[in-house]
Amino acid sequence: MITFLHGKLVEALPSQVVVNVGGVGYEALIPLSSYDKLPAPGGEIRLLTHLAIREDAHVLYGFMTAAERDLFRLLIHTVSGIGPKIALNVLSGMNAVTFKGAVARGDVKALSSISGVGKKTAERIVVELKDKIGVAGSWEAASAERALSPADQKLNDAVLALIALGFKQIEAHDAVRKTQALLGPEASVEALVRASLKQGS
Repeated sequence: MITFLHGKLVEALPSQVVVNVGGVGYEALIPLSSYDKLPAPGGEIRLLTHLAIREDAHVLYGFMTAAERDLFRLLIHTVSGIGPKIALNVLSGMNAVTFKGAVARGDVKALSSISGVGKKTAERIVVELKDKIGVAGSWEAASAERALSPADQKLNDAVLALIALGFKQIEAHDAVRKTQALLGPEASVEALVRASLKQGS
């Protein structure tokens, strides 16, 4: 399994890139969300990848962030009827945080506005992903809309981590606030999460 490419960006199009890694050119299909983050051709690049093996081809998909690749994999592995092509369309049509918010709210209209995603597919996405994205997804989307300060973003990241570990939203919020009061404003996200877990156990 090829998990990332680290080399020189040779060619960049909105739908694909070519990366030179040790004299070998790798072509990878990318979403628009990754295209916007690419360096200029000739620059150094680290591209996270997903390799899809079909009977007739080995296709490499590339992503500039782990969130994009995680969402791509969630779509192709969880939602019936969604393959790599539609998953790339989803990432090209909506950023990962907005997508999670739309799923958490059950916003079929927003999802079906993505190219290649009709109403039935949008409904299937909501049904099959709502439990997986759940509270953490809607919290993350709401936080992004509020444009948090770095200090608040740190608290938000700690809350999201606790929700992902099974805390209810209110419990997670209370635990992080109490922990920060004990540890002080300089405490890292990791320190806040660890101390909150000890506090809750």
